[in-house]
Amino acid sequence: MSMKKVKVEDAVGMELAHDITAMYEGFKGPLFKRGHIIKEEDIPKLLDIGKQTVFAGEPDPGMMHEEDCALALAEMTKTEGTHFEGPSEGKMVLVSDVKGMFRVDTELLGRINSIGDITVTTLPDHYRCEEGTRLAAMRIVPLFTQESRIEEAKRLCSERTLLRLLPYRALNAGIIITGSEVYNGRIEDRFEGVVRKKLSYFPGGITGVKVCDDDMQMIIKAAEELLSKGADFLIFTGGMSVDPDDLTPGAIRALGADIITHGVPSQPGNMTLVAYLKDVPLLGVPGAAISRPVTIFDVLLPGIFAGERISTRDLTRLGEGGLCQMCPDCHYPNCTFGRY
Repeated sequence: MSMKKVKVEDAVGMELAHDITAMYEGFKGPLFKRGHIIKEEDIPKLLDIGKQTVFAGEPDPGMMHEEDCALALAEMTKTEGTHFEGPSEGKMVLVSDVKGMFRVDTELLGRINSIGDITVTTLPDHYRCEEGTRLAAMRIVPLFTQESRIEEAKRLCSERTLLRLLPYRALNAGIIITGSEVYNGRIEDRFEGVVRKKLSYFPGGITGVKVCDDDMQMIIKAAEELLSKGADFLIFTGGMSVDPDDLTPGAIRALGADIITHGVPSQPGNMTLVAYLKDVPLLGVPGAAISRPVTIFDVLLPGIFAGERISTRDLTRLGEGGLCQMCPDCHYPNCTFGRY
C-alpha cells in the first residue's frame, strides 16, 4: 500500500505512518506513535494541535520511512561506551554510558549531512562528557527519503569511524611545584590544592608532590624520582614564563622530553607547555591556573586521560575559541572556550 495523505476525519481505523508531535506548556513529545490506529476520540486531539491531515500506509518502493532511516543511521554509527534511545519522533539519540572524551570526525560529518535529507547533529569534537550526556541525534528531515541516500551514508561510515567515546584511563600523576618563594616558605603554595581538585575528577591517583627551588638539577631529580615511583603523568607548576630565571622548561628539555609546544593560542594559559617523555605526558602549567577557574589546563586534561597524544595541530586549533569570555559564573565546558 502506498503512502497517502488523509483528512483526520476520514482517518478513523487507519494506521498512522509517523509519530504525531504535540507541543504545549511543559511538554514536547509524541502524542501518538507510528502504528497507532486512529480512533474517533483522537480527532479532536489532532485538530487541537493543528493536524488536519495525517499520513497512512507505507512508502513507495525505493523509499524509506523516517524511523527506518533513523535506525539505519544508528546502526552505522554504533559507538562503544554508549547506547541509543529511540526511535521517537523520527530520531535516534546517542547517549553516553561513561565519563570520557567524545570525538567526532567533523569532515565525515559534513559529508553525511551534505547527502540530502539526512541530518546528524553532535556535540563538538573533543567534548568532555558525563554518563548520561546526549552526544548525537540523527534523523531525516522529510517523512521518508530515497533508500539510496541511506546507502550512501552507510558507505561513508564503512570507510571511516564517525563517532567515538574514549573513556578515561586511570593515571598516576606526579606534581612538581617550583619557585624559591614557595620552597623557602616565604609564601604558601596554592598550586597543589588546585591541581588535586582538578585531578580528582579523573580516575587514578597522585604518586607524589615535590616542591623545588629555582634549581634545574633539583627539578630534574624530582621528576626522575616521581617517574621511578610509577608516575605516568607529570605536572609542573611555576617557572613557566620567559624570564631568564624561569627554569622549568629547561629542566623538562634536560629530561629528554619531546617538547610539542611552549605557548598555546589560548588565554588564560598562554604559557602552557606540552611535552612527552616517550609515552609519559608532561604539562607545564602557568600561574593563571591559580587565579582563574578554568584555563587551558582544564581543556587538555580530558585528552590526556583519554589516552590521546596531543599534537601540534590540536594545539594550533585552540586559537578559534581559545579566548575565555571571563563570565562571572563559569559554565565550562558548556561554553565556547577551548575547542580544538
